[in-house]
Amino acid sequence: MSTTRLRFAPAPTGSLHLGSARTALFNWLVAQSTGGQLILRIEDTNAELTQPELIDNIYRSLEWLQIGFDGEPVRQSERADLYNDAVEGWISDGLTYVDDGAVRFRVPSEGTTSWNDTVRGTVVFENQHIEDFVVRRADGTATFFTANAVDDFDLGITHVVRGEDLVNVTPKVIMLREALGATDMPEFAHLPLIVNEQRKKLSKRRDDVALESYRERGVVAAAMINYLALLGWGPPDDIEVRPIEEIAALFQLSDVNPSSAMFDVKKLESINGDYIRAMTQEEFSEALTPWLENEVWSSSVDHDRLSKVAPLVQERTRVLSEGPPQLDFFFLETPEIDQSAWEKVMTTDEAPLILESVKTAFATLDWDVDVLHETLRAIGEAHDMKLGKAQAPIRLAVTGRLVGPPLFESMHALGREKVLERIEAAHTKLGTA
Repeated sequence: MSTTRLRFAPAPTGSLHLGSARTALFNWLVAQSTGGQLILRIEDTNAELTQPELIDNIYRSLEWLQIGFDGEPVRQSERADLYNDAVEGWISDGLTYVDDGAVRFRVPSEGTTSWNDTVRGTVVFENQHIEDFVVRRADGTATFFTANAVDDFDLGITHVVRGEDLVNVTPKVIMLREALGATDMPEFAHLPLIVNEQRKKLSKRRDDVALESYRERGVVAAAMINYLALLGWGPPDDIEVRPIEEIAALFQLSDVNPSSAMFDVKKLESINGDYIRAMTQEEFSEALTPWLENEVWSSSVDHDRLSKVAPLVQERTRVLSEGPPQLDFFFLETPEIDQSAWEKVMTTDEAPLILESVKTAFATLDWDVDVLHETLRAIGEAHDMKLGKAQAPIRLAVTGRLVGPPLFESMHALGREKVLERIEAAHTKLGTA
């Protein structure tokens, strides 16, 4: 039995697209599930559009996704002689003709070109509707069709897994493969389009389609891999959030749904939140560290302290970039006060009474989370207030805002001296001290 050989063939004309990342992953999953090989082929024959930094982006993005390849990357820009030899052979065989300096392939005027697509079923094209297409440009460079057909044949590719947008390319590639003398065809599988919430094809002009932008926002690699796997495929047991090793064991190319797959940012962030919550406290603290660089207060961060307070926001963090802004009050000398929240909470008659009572009670009690909780609850009841309302002025004084990590755990981590200092400052600001 021959070895399964697949290829992922991105063109370095922009940052790696979400759709391309999904294609790379599905190729890798097929290789994993069949014990086959996966080749990385850079389609860089268009010198005007190819930029070295974009090739680096492809390598960097694939490495982040932990998609491994067999052997060194194949660069089409280094295989021009191979393509030229193929075109010369077609000229000799009378399969092509020269039109205004470019070589065109003679498409049969009758009959059909078809294949059995693993995802889409039988696909048939009437040859009369396919134009004689260019295989070598006037400047001597091979077109996409030529390079694609020659490389797949030369590299022994057995499975061509790519996006639905390339369905129209396939009959031309099949014709060229036959012209090369191939007696067999690879297994074709055209993956469904990825669309946005308006069911429109993802577009870089309208949508955030660059894989790297999600990494920069704090989507972790494992979550992105998991989510990309669900764009057109679903596990038979309906358990969507699971390690890539389990996905690879379950994945079957024949199970891919041909219907368009919607890219749902909220679902991605939900899955990312699952992966964040599954981290150990040490892993989460370490994962947050790169995002601290974007904070003006990051120079004051004690990393031992960070490892202790970071878990307080772990449950409520969907993407890693959300973590540091929730933790600033632990490291700032004084918290940045949300003025709209101040106007809402601190202008009530009860606010100064709560601050005064808490300031007195917190000065001597045992500094324990449960004790802090029970004491503030009792103070609230004494002023005919439920805990949620009673803790609002305290949370604002201590953290600077009304939403954030658990209050009592946060106060415990800050320590008595810092908490009392901030409550005193808020009390003074109200002019009632």
